[in-house]
Amino acid sequence: METTEEQIIKTEFSEIMQKSYIDYAMSVIISRALPDVRDGLKPVQRRTLYDMYELGIRWDQAYRKSARIVGDTMGKYHPHGDSSIYDALVVMSQDFKKGMALVDGHGNFGSIEGDGAAAMRYTEARLQKVTQETILADLDKDVVDFMPNFDETEKEPVVLPAKIPNLLINGTEGIAVGMATNMPPHNLCEVIDAVKAYIRNPALTTADLMDFIPGPDFPTGGIVVNKNELLEVYETGVGKIKIRGRMELEKGKGGKNKLVITEIPYTMIGVGISKFLTDIVALIDSKKTNDIVDISNQSSKDGIRIVLDLKKDADVENLKNMLLKKTKLEDTFGVNMLAVADGRPETLGLKDIIRHHVDFQREIRTRKYKNLLKKELDKKEIQEGLIRACDVIDLIIEILRGSKDVKMAKACLVEGIVEGIIFKSRISKKMAEQLRFTDRQADAILAMRLSKLIGLEIEALMKEHEETLNNINTYKDLLTNPKSMDRLIIKELDGYKKEYGRERRTAIENAAEIVFEEKKIEEAEVMFLMDRFGYCKTIDLSSYDRNKETIDSENRYIFPIMNTGRVCLFTNTGYMHTVKVMDLPYGRLRDKGIPVDNVSNYTSSTESIVYVCDLKELIMEKLCFATKKSMLKHVYGTEFDVTKRSVAATGLNDGDELIGVFPITDERNIVLRTRDGYFLKFQLEEIPLKKKGAAGVRGMKLTGSDEVTDVYLIKNGSDMSVELGGRNLELNRLKLARRDTKGTKVRV
Repeated sequence: METTEEQIIKTEFSEIMQKSYIDYAMSVIISRALPDVRDGLKPVQRRTLYDMYELGIRWDQAYRKSARIVGDTMGKYHPHGDSSIYDALVVMSQDFKKGMALVDGHGNFGSIEGDGAAAMRYTEARLQKVTQETILADLDKDVVDFMPNFDETEKEPVVLPAKIPNLLINGTEGIAVGMATNMPPHNLCEVIDAVKAYIRNPALTTADLMDFIPGPDFPTGGIVVNKNELLEVYETGVGKIKIRGRMELEKGKGGKNKLVITEIPYTMIGVGISKFLTDIVALIDSKKTNDIVDISNQSSKDGIRIVLDLKKDADVENLKNMLLKKTKLEDTFGVNMLAVADGRPETLGLKDIIRHHVDFQREIRTRKYKNLLKKELDKKEIQEGLIRACDVIDLIIEILRGSKDVKMAKACLVEGIVEGIIFKSRISKKMAEQLRFTDRQADAILAMRLSKLIGLEIEALMKEHEETLNNINTYKDLLTNPKSMDRLIIKELDGYKKEYGRERRTAIENAAEIVFEEKKIEEAEVMFLMDRFGYCKTIDLSSYDRNKETIDSENRYIFPIMNTGRVCLFTNTGYMHTVKVMDLPYGRLRDKGIPVDNVSNYTSSTESIVYVCDLKELIMEKLCFATKKSMLKHVYGTEFDVTKRSVAATGLNDGDELIGVFPITDERNIVLRTRDGYFLKFQLEEIPLKKKGAAGVRGMKLTGSDEVTDVYLIKNGSDMSVELGGRNLELNRLKLARRDTKGTKVRV
């Protein structure tokens, strides 16, 4: 027995990786994430709709469990998990996301406010009538190609024979590998009018087509405010659309009016609504506005209704501008009209999409009428044979009675072979020799029932033959005359427009840029308080003066600051976080305050505060930084005059952390104290000036696991002392040494 030697093929690893990744990327792009320009559907959507069509879940039939649809689709066509199929089914049923819902959902299919759909075992679905008539019609007429499914046990359509530009009407979104698509929905009536205009005149430009489609038509309504920029968006297929919600003022009693948001930007669908409400609350809490008294979300299945109760004599226009500027009530929809065209991903303009759609319509109708013409020609052949047979029915009966078997009778009918057939007369035999029916005609004659010889039946046959001839003429005209085909397409589009069209919901206009000037806050000095638990607040100076002793005992950090200023928090991780004073609650002494975590990037679970100060005072000082591993440096406070909420204040080596930040005034010496009881005193001028990102220099030699625990800045001749073993140690009496020495262990 011969053995085959193992062959080792040497190749470049990077080439294999590159090829494999490209194959994977194209698979995701073509087979998962991007829609086909012809039917506007992604594969999972196409397979789900086709499966519902195959299961007979039509618009006029009973609803079926979503779990049944999902399971059948996954088992036959889409083996990528049930969640992706159910998600696609849910989205196709949501009329607040789609310009034209393709699935009729029964049960909880989610809401515009972001509520998720119920589990698939609880919901039911069926096809919408519009889906059957415009997306799935003519599937039985061989108008599109079919391909094997993933295990080659079923056939599935490569594309559905959509008769309307579903890609434009419903829009789409999808993230592939290295590319993404995001297309807004449009108005069905306008899209159909644009398609009709293009069919009549393919030379129309994008600008001409936009006379029919002025812009997107979002199911949530709203106002598109950058009309002048839309032409470039629709020519290139890429750009930005600015959308605003719609606000209405409702007059109330006593000058207390209500500002009602009745339409929202399309981008706000889902959790965006709760985020919008949260943003309004934040504006009230931060005192950016005092005009809003109460907020209530009264939205229902009938539409959006978010009510803002206003105080008397509120500045409504300024409030509107603030909402548009400070919240997502004005937002941007990023357009990227990417779709699969001719088997590859392509960014398409408006005219390109319509061109592909019209070409596809002509293609599927050509295939449809070629198949119908073939069927009519076959019918014509049989009908002519039966009509002719009726004229010589006596002869045919004589042939049938005189033949030994069907084969002999058919040979006589087709070729005039009379051998073996018994005739009543020579004339009959001679007439039989002249018969020349076709195979199909002969089979039809042999299968004909005697009841077909009744006079009325013959009349019906003649009438049917006349209809067949008319159909043949019609189909031939459609296939040979492009104008006739175009007239038919336009007629069908008019029918869809009449039955399924609706009024535009989104207004298209050019609006001026929002100008909102925040009301200037009256500057005032307040007292900043932070307790040992990290709760902070501000109070007025007079309150502090009246309760100084109590406040000093209950709080860790206390200093005056302007209400327009910023508080700096230095932490052991080497970061400085800033907090706007306006973000802190201002009020009564007994108010608890707010955790500093809530108004800054500081995280109490991973950081601890080592120094807190006023930024305005900080930038006027020179600071001394000290770490537990005895790294020291001087930094000018101006280094920290930044707009960022957090910035690295010092560099730290592994295992090190910041233990103190000290403003330097007229101090001359520094004393370092370690856990093991070592003290080192040296002059501050030995510490170099560094940038905020530097780690500094070593201040003291540490032995073993010893570390610096305390740092003291002292003046010459001062009487500063520290407690040590139950007695006071006067720091000025320590011997002055040099930086980067071991120091002296002070015995108790």
